[in-house]
Amino acid sequence: MSPDTVGLALLLLGVLLLISKLVRVKWKLTQRLYLPSSIIGGGIALLLGPDLFGRAMELLADRGIAVEFAERAAEGGLFGVNVMSVWSALPGLLISVVFASLFLGKRMPKLREAVDLAGPNLSFGITVASGQYVIGLLLALLVLAPFFDIPVISGALIEIGFLGGHGTAAGLGTTFEQVGWAEGQDLALGMATVGLLSGVIIGITLINWGARRGKTSVISADGKRTDREQAGLIERENRTAGSTMTVHPSSMDPLTLHFGLVALAVIIGQLLLSALQWVEQAVWADAIEVMAYVPLFPLAMIGGIVVQMFIDRFDKNHIVDEQSVERIQGMSLDVLIIAAMATLSLQAIADNIAAFAILSVAGVLWCLFAFLFLAPRIMPDFWFERGIGEFGQSLGVTATGMVLMRVVDPEVKTPAYPAFGYKQLVFEPFFGGGLVTAAAIPLIVSPLIGPWAFLAIMAATMGASLFFGLVVLRRRRRRTEQRAGRESTPLN
Repeated sequence: MSPDTVGLALLLLGVLLLISKLVRVKWKLTQRLYLPSSIIGGGIALLLGPDLFGRAMELLADRGIAVEFAERAAEGGLFGVNVMSVWSALPGLLISVVFASLFLGKRMPKLREAVDLAGPNLSFGITVASGQYVIGLLLALLVLAPFFDIPVISGALIEIGFLGGHGTAAGLGTTFEQVGWAEGQDLALGMATVGLLSGVIIGITLINWGARRGKTSVISADGKRTDREQAGLIERENRTAGSTMTVHPSSMDPLTLHFGLVALAVIIGQLLLSALQWVEQAVWADAIEVMAYVPLFPLAMIGGIVVQMFIDRFDKNHIVDEQSVERIQGMSLDVLIIAAMATLSLQAIADNIAAFAILSVAGVLWCLFAFLFLAPRIMPDFWFERGIGEFGQSLGVTATGMVLMRVVDPEVKTPAYPAFGYKQLVFEPFFGGGLVTAAAIPLIVSPLIGPWAFLAIMAATMGASLFFGLVVLRRRRRRTEQRAGRESTPLN
């Protein structure tokens, strides 16, 4: 891959983002649907990719029209194979930047504050994740294995594809081969595609429903917005600075400084991940390998927390600007989204429609039920903003959840973002590409555990998480409110 190709791929993403913004400004439907420009751009790139544009060119080639160009388009769409290869690598890199930025420039909360804020999100997230295993294994044991002759490990595909995403599905390819079901990776990739598309489409639909029904706290379908606001533009009189100059540009541009802090956080995360993988190889890798499949971004988030702790301790001049970090995070997320959507493999769905159709429908229905029924009961406040992020992650990986939160809370006026981030510290090392995701298939096929025992473990985990969210946290909040009420009551 030449440097020129990498540069061209990045430039094309920039042009696509500009085109998508123009579409958002001019097309009323995208405004009513609250579609971010990055999703619009990703849709355009997907249409011009190998699975759609490339297939159309194949039809022309069959008739002898533009044969040479059609052959190239069939492999890489309008943009070419090399550009698509660069784009496919970007989401895995940029999600680490997004998570490394979550806590930079923000005051680190006390442990009690973090528990109160992230506890409901953690309860909801673990309930949904373990529930995906419960539903998937029940379907695999009772339907897929006896009637479709598909291995029982297919019960892990919902969590691997939905919460884990394309990166996790690809990373588990060796595991699928080792257990004798190499086709499982294709199904997992197909599930990841279905989950991502479902997360975006259903999530945007839910946001529009929530705005019309008054479920949302920030956006409103009845709110009076000007045409410019509908188009995603800010009126001149309402414009504010996007960041603050904290260092003089003669020494270093402020944005450069903040990029360096983000980079340091990611590197610390990589060092932590490498250390954990080294320990695994030295101690238990011969029995079971887990850390090899843990993604970088939850460790990059821990790296961001480490950097912020040093900032809180030693930064006497307050040179770290939260808004500057948010600009880096926002740009990374926009590029991540458009690159991820551009490289979706629709062919994986077409090739494996029978097996994952049942699993994908059941998985989507479970996530939808959890959002509509459990989220309002588990989340203490701003349940829609907090729940929609969890819903997006449960279907289409972490980035999808952050996209939906950005749509429903674009100016970060609710605790949805920090609650989502704190919850990831405990959640991501286990689910969504973490330890449980990596160990699920080896444990299901293990003679010591097996599918029924793993099903029981996940069912117990789901039950405990539900009890924690619906009973323990509710009692804790009730006692806190009663204590606050007594303290605010004047003495006679």
